[in-house]
Amino acid sequence: MRIDLPNPEEFKVILEQVSKQTIKMAPTGITLDSREAKKGDLYIAIKGENVDGHRFIQAASKNGCVAAIVKRKDAQARLKQIQVTDPAETIAQVAKKWRSNFSLPVLGITGSNGKTTTKDLLIQIFSANYSVHGTRGNYNTHLGLPLTLLELTSLHNFSILEMGANEKGDIGYLCNLGKPLFGLITNIAATHLKGFGSLENIVRTKEELFLSLPENGIAFVNHDDEWIRSMSTICKKITFGFSPNCDFTADLYRDESGLLTLTINGEEIALHSYNKTFAKNVVAASSVSITLGISWETFQETVFNFSPSSGRCVVKEIRGVTIIDDTYNANLSSTLSALHLLYSLPTKGDRIVVFGDMLELGDESEAHHYQVGVKCVELGVDHLLCFGTETKAMVEAADSHIDARHYTSKNNLSKDLMNMIKKGDVLLFKGSRGMTMETTIQEVFEE
Repeated sequence: MRIDLPNPEEFKVILEQVSKQTIKMAPTGITLDSREAKKGDLYIAIKGENVDGHRFIQAASKNGCVAAIVKRKDAQARLKQIQVTDPAETIAQVAKKWRSNFSLPVLGITGSNGKTTTKDLLIQIFSANYSVHGTRGNYNTHLGLPLTLLELTSLHNFSILEMGANEKGDIGYLCNLGKPLFGLITNIAATHLKGFGSLENIVRTKEELFLSLPENGIAFVNHDDEWIRSMSTICKKITFGFSPNCDFTADLYRDESGLLTLTINGEEIALHSYNKTFAKNVVAASSVSITLGISWETFQETVFNFSPSSGRCVVKEIRGVTIIDDTYNANLSSTLSALHLLYSLPTKGDRIVVFGDMLELGDESEAHHYQVGVKCVELGVDHLLCFGTETKAMVEAADSHIDARHYTSKNNLSKDLMNMIKKGDVLLFKGSRGMTMETTIQEVFEE
């Protein structure tokens, strides 16, 4: 993670106030990765589960960093070291103080699935009328969101912050930094169970967004999600969904080619997409956009021209084969949605699923993978190719019913897939971020 600082001198003042230490040079950027460092950067040494950033203080210095925030100093490093109890918390408090300099309205977005696509869509929609500040990529954690906030400038007049959570209390912490006026929760699903421990803990953590909103704020409520529908807030609620008693009520239909069209409050929205999950994101985005003054014309045009980020249910055709690239992440809910997308696309060939482990599911991992295998059988998947350790349960569930294969080598999987595919086939590639299943697409199709 790395950002350029919009106002180095003002940042230096706040850093010195928070850390109660001085530095000679105002940093021009911030990096959490010494390999991404640029001349003039401030390096934040973070100790993670697998890597301790303190090992790379000297590398950060050699790559041009002028200072570092550290928990323990490296006597060999030739740069100013600001020693604190917790480097991550220090930069978060700097970001919180930076945020307090701006009075612009902030929309916070969280949810188990769809928050990044919804955020990206809303940034494009509001950019027609506003100078929008927003989360870049996946800078949505206790490490990434502070960097996002530090990119705020006086030129911005609206901010859209994506908020991710891995354990209890994460969303409340991020709201304390970002101070949202508006909040949107896309949905609730069993994700990151290893950190949360239970679905109930996920619900309570996501609810922290609505609980953080002030009385004059607005909570945008997914009425179709029973968990979200029952959440508490002291502010006004705007509801959206596919039921008739919502503020933003939607209907959905497909044309003969499988492309989707939405009707929201009587307005027709052509999606240019086959993906029903994307349609749900659009309904959520409509509630925010129209409530906050965006015209239906602007909304319709932006939605039609919108392209999802790489790895997020991107449908493309290569040499006569249709590929669904949904490799950015995976959990049970998003996987079942992706399988239904696979079956919504017309094809004269086979339907093939290439799948990597769903990670961070804790004790539920085997059961969730088994459910995916059962669903592949129910839908009639022609070939199921699985990689990883957890996907053994998928193959176990499907093996006696369909062609289901388990691999411990991606290369072997790719070789078999190359020999299997033919024109007219539709392939779904999916897995958790750590499985990097997009590399299989690259290897097989030589992108």
